[in-house]
Amino acid sequence: MGKLPSPVIVTSGNPLRLGATLTPEGVNFSVFSRNASRLFLCLYSRSHDEAPAEEIALDPVKNRTGDIWHCHVQGLGPNALYLWRAEGPFEPGRGHRFNRNRPLVDPYAKALTDGGWDLSRALAYDPDSPDKDLSCSEHCDDSLIPKCVVVDDDFDWEGDAPLNFPLKDCVIYETHVRGLTRSLLGRKKVPEGPPPVGHPGTYRGVAEMIGYFKSLGVTSLELLPIHEFDSVERFRRNPRTGKLLANFWGYSPLAFFAPKATYAYVDGEAHAEADPARPVREFKHMVRELHKAGIEVILDVVFNHTAEGSELGPTLSFRGLDNSIYYILDEDRRFYKNFSGCGNTMNCNHPVTRTLIHDCLRYWVAHMHVDGFRFDLGSILGRDSTGQLLENPPVIESIAEDPLLRDTKIIAEAWDAGGAYQVGSFPGGRWAEWNDKYRDDIRRFWKGEKGAAMHLATRITGSSDLYLRDGRKPFHSINFITAHDGFTLNDLVSYAKKHNEENGEDNRDGMDHNWSANNGAEGESDEPAVEARRNRQVRNFLATILLSIGTPMLLGGDEIRRTQKGNNNAYCQDNETGWYDWERAAEHKDIFDFCAALIRFRKAHPAFRRPEFFTGLDNDSNLLPDITWFDEQGRPPHWESINLTLSALIDGSKTEVSNETSDNDFYLMFNATHHAIAFTIPRHPRGLPWSKVIDTGARPPDDILEDGACKPLERQESCLLAPRSLVLLQSPPA
Repeated sequence: MGKLPSPVIVTSGNPLRLGATLTPEGVNFSVFSRNASRLFLCLYSRSHDEAPAEEIALDPVKNRTGDIWHCHVQGLGPNALYLWRAEGPFEPGRGHRFNRNRPLVDPYAKALTDGGWDLSRALAYDPDSPDKDLSCSEHCDDSLIPKCVVVDDDFDWEGDAPLNFPLKDCVIYETHVRGLTRSLLGRKKVPEGPPPVGHPGTYRGVAEMIGYFKSLGVTSLELLPIHEFDSVERFRRNPRTGKLLANFWGYSPLAFFAPKATYAYVDGEAHAEADPARPVREFKHMVRELHKAGIEVILDVVFNHTAEGSELGPTLSFRGLDNSIYYILDEDRRFYKNFSGCGNTMNCNHPVTRTLIHDCLRYWVAHMHVDGFRFDLGSILGRDSTGQLLENPPVIESIAEDPLLRDTKIIAEAWDAGGAYQVGSFPGGRWAEWNDKYRDDIRRFWKGEKGAAMHLATRITGSSDLYLRDGRKPFHSINFITAHDGFTLNDLVSYAKKHNEENGEDNRDGMDHNWSANNGAEGESDEPAVEARRNRQVRNFLATILLSIGTPMLLGGDEIRRTQKGNNNAYCQDNETGWYDWERAAEHKDIFDFCAALIRFRKAHPAFRRPEFFTGLDNDSNLLPDITWFDEQGRPPHWESINLTLSALIDGSKTEVSNETSDNDFYLMFNATHHAIAFTIPRHPRGLPWSKVIDTGARPPDDILEDGACKPLERQESCLLAPRSLVLLQSPPA
């Protein structure tokens, strides 16, 4: 811990650097509060102290510039612990919830101490009062919440910088820092799986998985929230085991600048006390090592709400510093607008909050070297202080135009819990989007829904119906079939309905419309015919997404058929349900091999990484359109009546990818019916022979062939597709 100087010498400080900033002489502290009448800086000796070792009252004249309160403490150094207190009106009806007795986390804190929080008791009101949140509590116990840590940003990056791969060349792997390796605790090497992990459930454990990521071939990790949150949030018990459920996913942020402390490896509690800034270095180490291996880091960020919840929630930071500024309040300002579904909504387009978001994103890029962000419930970023959606939201546009973030990936979840849905119309220019229409349409097709082939054609060619009209490109569509929020790929083909009973909500939570099918048995099965159908459907989904134009995102573990036992909302399952079971890697090695080969194939063929939409037009050189559609009989399809079969001829010479040579031509065939169909193959326009590359209906290893192993079809006129299968043919390069 940073030692407190004796005596404590305080000067006015600098208002321009928000947060705690090391100087040659000590530490500068700066925090925003417009409506507080007094601010107090509290310094602590240890993380669990119930009261500060030193409390510094800031003078409203000497230590305030505009709405910024600031001071400089001489002799203070790295690892010093601190919190704020704010004195002001406690008038919930006017939106003010100041309470001098509540210690507050600095919104710009770069690290928080770990362990033993009880945020549910950190209330600014008396829960026993009949007036509830209208009462003002005099209780004071600083041990209930973590302490902020003064961080030294110095780190040997060894020349590292963000990789910033073009989106069109990325294969994103969505995963959870803890869930990825937690099950490997105390385990030996898993056959066919990742190597032994010495630091399971941590940033370092992610770095230890680099060899596995490289063998799979993914380019980018998208990590579920790693901003500090209360992982021991206690809200209900597992009805089967009786154990308390946890906040596993982390969609309840407390400090936007601070990496999650429990994801940092520490050697015992004493070590954590001695080195509270370790999470920052551990995160940087993970990023640096991933970058060395050519793997990007994308963060799932949650600027739409905080862990403070509704008016009955705890006062931890923003609420106590200036509630009426940071949150969107109801007409009755005692209450909060709840477009997040989590009790409150951040007032993102207020200039103060907007600055906070910008400073945060810039910090994670400039100081932590991340390559991109996925914005949870991104539509909330487009709401004004009353909750109305803005036509040109300042924060969304300014993120897109920020010069420091110009090469940084920005991906929106283009909806929120308040009814906004903006997939295909998210404002701000260069934003990419999670494309849930892709997810649903591909699921419907492979389930065999009538008329789904027409929608399949639109989705696999980049969703031009969504992104062409405003000048965006196919790669702005983040194509996914499964994600953390929903079934895993294994469960999508193994369960006809969700099974969320262990979440303790009587199976009411999670999506009801999943377009899933159990293929003959509900849940795990040892019936060979059932497993064969499931494996084929898994291959169909993987092949579809990796052969689609756009940016593919895979849910971590789908390549080994990871299961959550039918739970499609495992947000509270910090256990075997939410953790990756790597013993499945040996059982489903054929699926891993198929997925890895698909990724290699995609990387090798620019025809599937097109930066521009297909036009269907030819050119003067060979009169071959860039894409031509056919039905199973080799004729132009009748789109109004086409059902569960579809074919496409793709001209690989028109990839429009700079610095890459022309690709092969391809003939792609889909059969989502329950019977085999002999597809007629049109003659290649230049008389070239067709060779089979991918056949999801074939047994491994014949389900996908490397380019050198491909041989021309014996019959060039037709190809038999097994029930529910996909076949890809290719011609030699022109």
